[in-house]
Amino acid sequence: MADTVTSSGTTPLLTSLDPLLRAWLPRQRWFAGKGRPVTGFTPVSVTELLPPDGRLGLYHLLLRVQQPAAPGAPPHPGDCYQLLIGVREALPPRLAPALIGHVTQGPLAGRTVYEALYDPRPAEVLLEALRARARIGALRFERESRQEIRAGLVARLMTAEQSNSSVVYGDTFILKLLRRVVPGVNPDLEIPLALAREGCPRVPAPTAWLHADVDAQSYVLAVLQPFVSGAADGWELALRELAKGEDFAAEARALGRATAEVHTALARALPTVTLGHAQLQLLVDSMTERLAAAVQAVPALRPYEHGLRSAYAALADLAAEGHTWTAQRVHGDLHLGQCLRSPSGSWSLIDFEGEPARPLAERRMPQPPVRDVAGMLRSFDYAAHSVTPPAPDWAHACRAAYCSGYAEVTGRDPRTDPVLLRAYETDKAVYEVVYEARHRPDWLPVPLNAVRRLALPDQEARS
Repeated sequence: MADTVTSSGTTPLLTSLDPLLRAWLPRQRWFAGKGRPVTGFTPVSVTELLPPDGRLGLYHLLLRVQQPAAPGAPPHPGDCYQLLIGVREALPPRLAPALIGHVTQGPLAGRTVYEALYDPRPAEVLLEALRARARIGALRFERESRQEIRAGLVARLMTAEQSNSSVVYGDTFILKLLRRVVPGVNPDLEIPLALAREGCPRVPAPTAWLHADVDAQSYVLAVLQPFVSGAADGWELALRELAKGEDFAAEARALGRATAEVHTALARALPTVTLGHAQLQLLVDSMTERLAAAVQAVPALRPYEHGLRSAYAALADLAAEGHTWTAQRVHGDLHLGQCLRSPSGSWSLIDFEGEPARPLAERRMPQPPVRDVAGMLRSFDYAAHSVTPPAPDWAHACRAAYCSGYAEVTGRDPRTDPVLLRAYETDKAVYEVVYEARHRPDWLPVPLNAVRRLALPDQEARS
């Protein structure tokens, strides 16, 4: 393995890749800057993992992507993305979906470059480096000393669309490679490590991780965890049961218990705070600002704006009367797709990165646990509206069972704090409206249906 180049200038390698990456990057599911042209790149680090003079070359890149600022947005230095670029003379047919392009200039002229994670050998290079605790320029491969990483595990890329990339090694480990990265402590490593120290079995404990130290800043780049072989994704499992007309309430109750166990362990492992009037007002102000921006972006929200604002105003009124709430570290983006059910029936929670579009400092802030509960309740609603005809009674039963299961562990049912729950459900539904309007217009009626319900002042109409 060769060394690294870290520079704020443009390397010859990047000059040769530039025109290909400008076309390829915006087509990737995990690229956040869609709709704006890529105008250039600034390298954060460039690391040669395999020299390109043999049959296979491999580069690790951290690139800051330059794009015009969105209308009305302040200037931005550009998002930083992690890329693994493979180099071959020509691609075999099995790697055709991985093609980035054919290089016509610079040090790789005449070669073909591609998304290396599709190729087992480059993916295995990463695992070997984690096994060896390698240090390659800015890259630091770390692992838990008590956990063994067996050699020779065959890698395969998971091709489901997601905001990051995942590689499974044999049936033993899964490596989550973060795509859009920011410097600082990433909750996707921080929280599972904290839960492992608490002995919480509901979250797979990190086995190894990759980070980069560049210009006095540290970036978490990837996390290796045990792979739950044969596990069912909660979203896919719910849809299967819906399609068969089967009840899901027992699973929802078990999932509520699992969520509560994770919350209880996090409250022990990491600091908690009390939210009083001042802190709640800041929270309400943030929700109100997001609603105002959403109404501007999606005019279909305008008829419901007053009713939605009332959800936040009711919370502000309780805070002004002296009510307080406990906040702690939470999942931050909890939904059925972030849950795995093992063949034995046990539920696990995964992907603690939070909403990637939110600033890292915000994702690491303590929040009322009901934020996660609201996210899961919205997920049941999404599942119920993904079938024809929709199944609102199914969603209602799942929501009730989930809250009951949560209460069995914590002793407190989230529904006994309806004002706080409504505020967080409303904030989530508003976020969903904007997301669907931008990315999946056919799905827009699902969160709009929830918006109509949440805008009603009558509590029973929302239950």
